[in-house]
Amino acid sequence: MTSETNIEIRRLDNKDSLEKLTSLIHRAYRQLADLGFRYWGTHQTTEDTKKRVSNGECYVGVNKSKIIGTILLTPPCKIIGNPYYNRPDVSTFHQFAIEPDFQNKGYGSQLLNFIENRAIELGARELACDTADKAVHLIDFYLRRGYRKVDEADWDITNYKSVILSKSLSIKYQCGEW
Repeated sequence: MTSETNIEIRRLDNKDSLEKLTSLIHRAYRQLADLGFRYWGTHQTTEDTKKRVSNGECYVGVNKSKIIGTILLTPPCKIIGNPYYNRPDVSTFHQFAIEPDFQNKGYGSQLLNFIENRAIELGARELACDTADKAVHLIDFYLRRGYRKVDEADWDITNYKSVILSKSLSIKYQCGEW
């Protein structure tokens, strides 16, 4: 990737506007809302965003001093309400959002690469997420990145069933090779 497609990734800090972050999430999830999916990110309030980011490590992707993306990493051992997510070796990520004008340009992959490495640092062996079971384009994106379907969930805050996807983060020894 050229430097034009790279982003600075850093932790959200108290100088960042939660109102602007919430608006970015709404814009990023708009296409999903237009498809009829009621993801939390389509309608969460600024207070919801504040509560969510307090439950993990919120990272932002910055391009030319503008926040263009965000992702929330939850460390292992955080009780989230799904048996797979509650495993002690599983980190999860949520409210993954990229500004619409910056989507499909590699910025989301950079954020995912970053948190996959961060999850390893936190001791996770798996990194998991969930998405609507009918959001085929998102499921395909995660499958191409090495995620696999491991469970299903029916959250009471959405209008769809979710598929839970997980990616192994550990290096496995196979047949004499690393």
